[in-house]
Order: sequence, then structure tokens, then C-alpha cells
Amino acid sequence: MAIKLNSGFEMPIIGLGVWRMDGKDIKNLLLNAIKIGYRHFDCAADYKNEAEVGEALAEAFSSGLVKREDLFITTKLWNSDHGHVVEACKDSLKKLQLDYLDLYLIHFPVATRHTGVGETGSALGEDGVLDIDTTISLETTWHDMEKLVSMGLVRSIGISNYDIFLTRDCLAYAKVKPAVNQIETHPYFQRESLVKFCQKHGVCVTAHTPLGGAVANTEWFGTVSCLDDPILKGLTEKYKKTAAQIVLRWGIQRNTVVIPKSSKLERLKENFEVFDFELNEEEMNIIKAMERDYRTNQPAKFWGINLYA
Repeated sequence: MAIKLNSGFEMPIIGLGVWRMDGKDIKNLLLNAIKIGYRHFDCAADYKNEAEVGEALAEAFSSGLVKREDLFITTKLWNSDHGHVVEACKDSLKKLQLDYLDLYLIHFPVATRHTGVGETGSALGEDGVLDIDTTISLETTWHDMEKLVSMGLVRSIGISNYDIFLTRDCLAYAKVKPAVNQIETHPYFQRESLVKFCQKHGVCVTAHTPLGGAVANTEWFGTVSCLDDPILKGLTEKYKKTAAQIVLRWGIQRNTVVIPKSSKLERLKENFEVFDFELNEEEMNIIKAMERDYRTNQPAKFWGINLYA
């Protein structure tokens, strides 16, 4: 099952995010994921494991497990490389051992002090606050992203963590329209207005943190996951599915791409088993009623500033 992007390419509606995946475990995880049926992998320079992902992909191709054209690979431009878009993309391609990317995203709508191509630390000032570069506009960065398409390095380009206003601006100045906006969205943080705005204007929404962060965000940010909400209990009993499977199915039926992250083989299988049932309208509304406007991914913890404020 896939969504056709405004670039003309198809993006599998479920993928595997590799955030916080340990480098030594990635090869087996990705190869097993491909065997399960995953064809979409979501990476980022900031995840600091592109090289390990590249090794896994190279083995998958050389062994004949899949062909390059069978997979949809996404990675992202980090904040400190906004003034070095082409170089950063080439660096990611080298690490991933690929000739092209299916999708390249601006990871966050903020340029920070350059620390070296591919060096993805969050540069802080003496005051402990993110050192934002005010000389590089998002429009400039976007036009540099467009160059990647004409160079044949990237098939589709997009944005990530953009709100309605920034997305609208991007649509206004873009010569190549953003194909995707990757945002945090889950039952506790549904962002209905932003999702509808993007979809109305032909921008596919990818849900990062589609399970509300689960263990990862509890550990890093002290947030709670929607998976423990008692509202889901009746649905899990009815469909004989896990809470995660119910929530992923809800995301898919919103016509959003979902990219759950898991380092456990059994969870990888479970997360992919969401195509053999369908929630009815009443059940979709039951989950809609779970909305808390509750963001679980809080980079402000590391940046000394809340960019969402």
C-alpha cells in the first residue's frame, strides 16, 4: 500500500524509522525488516547511523534480497548544514552507499551554526541556547534542496516539523513543491488542522512518532505514550490486535504515512500486520476523542530553547 506523491513517485504507507537504533544491530534489523516486507526506511544524518544503514542496504542489494528500485529511502538535512545542502546530501549518499535518495527532508525549520558537513551536533552558544544562524533563510535552503532534484541526487524533496505558516510559505516560494511534511502526530497529538492543510495542498503527511513515542520518548523526554490509554482496550480486544497496531491503523486510515521505530524483531512483525483489518467511522472517532494536544518529542530539552513556542 502506497501514497502517490506530488512528484509522481509512490511512497509506501508504512516504513521503519531508524532513530536511536544502535549501529551494531542495524544490519540484522534492516535485513529482517526487508524479509518481513518493509520497503520504506526513514533515516537522518542526525541519527548518526547512516553508514551502518548503508552497509545493510549494500548487503541486501548484493545478496539479491531486493533491488535498489524496490526500496524507498529517506534521509534528512541537519540544522547545521542549511548553508551546505548539496555537500550534506552527497555526504549522506556516500554513507548510505546510494546513487540517489527517494526523499530528502529539511529536518527542522531552523539553520544553526555550521559545524562541518555531516557533523550533526547541536551547536549551543555560551548561554546554553541553540546557536541559530539568522543569515540563512528557509527559502534559500529550499532552493538549494531543489537543486538536488535537477542534479538527479534526489527524486523528491520535503520538509519536516513545519507548521501551517511555514508550510504555506514554502508552497509560495517553491519551484519544486514539497512532496512531504514529516511531523509528530498520534492520538494524543493529532494536529488535525495541519494534516488537513497539507493534504488539501497535495503535501503528503508522514507521521514520525506515530505511537506517541512509547519507550524512547519516555526515556528521553519523560513523556507518556498514548498506547497505555484505556480507550484503546476495547478495540484491542475486538480486533485481537495490540494497541500499537490499532494506532498505526488509525494513522493509515487518516491517509498519513507511518514510520514506527522498533529494535525488536517481534515488534517489527507486529507493526507491519496492520492491513488485515479496518476501523469503522465510530472507532476512528473514538480515537479522535483521545486528543490531548500533547507533544512527546521535545528537542528543547537539548537546545535550551523551545522552537515550538
